[in-house]
Amino acid sequence: MKQSWQDFALAEPELSAFGEARLKSGPAYLATVRADGMPRVHPVTPIIGEGHLFLFMEPTSPKGHDLQRGSGYSLHCWVSSNDGGEGEFWLVGHALFTDSPAMRELATTYGYQPQDHYILFELTVESAFSTIYSDTGKPIRKRWKSEQGS
Repeated sequence: MKQSWQDFALAEPELSAFGEARLKSGPAYLATVRADGMPRVHPVTPIIGEGHLFLFMEPTSPKGHDLQRGSGYSLHCWVSSNDGGEGEFWLVGHALFTDSPAMRELATTYGYQPQDHYILFELTVESAFSTIYSDTGKPIRKRWKSEQGS
């Protein structure tokens, strides 16, 4: 079974709260793997609510095709400055396509209003990482990995 955002938040509340704040601070960057094995990176607007991590996208989106094909993903927050700003947060997992009207309705209650034709994915959370750059110059890193694996 894949780990949901809620599973991650229950296992690691401090890291997930930091991650939620960082992912909501601006566009995030989604990395997927193309069919030819090369990486692909696109800005996205992640939605976190009621224990879920969602992404809407165009049905013709290359990154959506990567996710539907089973490519894993990495999602990295926006960073505000060259010195690391408020810190970095990134996740690794897989995406689950959903055409459930209830899930779509849930995902739209958090401020992002997609076009009617957009498709919806829920992202699993298999690992999460943060880096905060302290005044001492030494980065403070935290890591969480699902015990269930992928």
